[in-house]
Amino acid sequence: MGKSASGKDTIYNRLIHEPELGLLPYVGYTTRPIRAGEQDGVEYYFTTKEDLDRFEQEGRLIESRVYHTVYGDWYYYSVDSDKVDLTRNDYLYIGTLESFVKMREYYGADKIVPLYIELDDGVRLERALNRERQQKEPGYAEMCRRFLTDSEDFSEENLQKAGIEKRFDNTDLETCIGEIRNEIRQAAMLS
Repeated sequence: MGKSASGKDTIYNRLIHEPELGLLPYVGYTTRPIRAGEQDGVEYYFTTKEDLDRFEQEGRLIESRVYHTVYGDWYYYSVDSDKVDLTRNDYLYIGTLESFVKMREYYGADKIVPLYIELDDGVRLERALNRERQQKEPGYAEMCRRFLTDSEDFSEENLQKAGIEKRFDNTDLETCIGEIRNEIRQAAMLS
């Protein structure tokens, strides 16, 4: 987890493709529109609000959050599905601080290891702007909203409340990935 444009997707894609780590993707759900280059079932399961409501009625909804974007409400959520078996596999998931807390409550603190990615705000803003420019229809207002919201969502107070102590600085990608790789290996040895 980390603020937008901190490098979560890049790090995730590198780690998920390292066979020696043996991690499977834990794919979340969203009602937001698919972005250029994304695939359904890879970055997210792209769904509708009706799907979210159905999962909730079925008692399978682990957590959900809504973002009141300039394009309307976008929901992001996690679902208990037969695709996840923590007794047999380890997973890697990109989420928010809020989703981490809910997943930890649902699955148990001994099953969830937080990996919090940090990066200088100026670098993050530059990366976010470059990513947005690549979209067919750039959404600069939404990019700015996300950037500002992240400052609140990932405040020091909220990080402390969630028990996030260890942080991974993504100033140098290779160093950051190496430190996270070591953290994953240590967690695997303890489980």
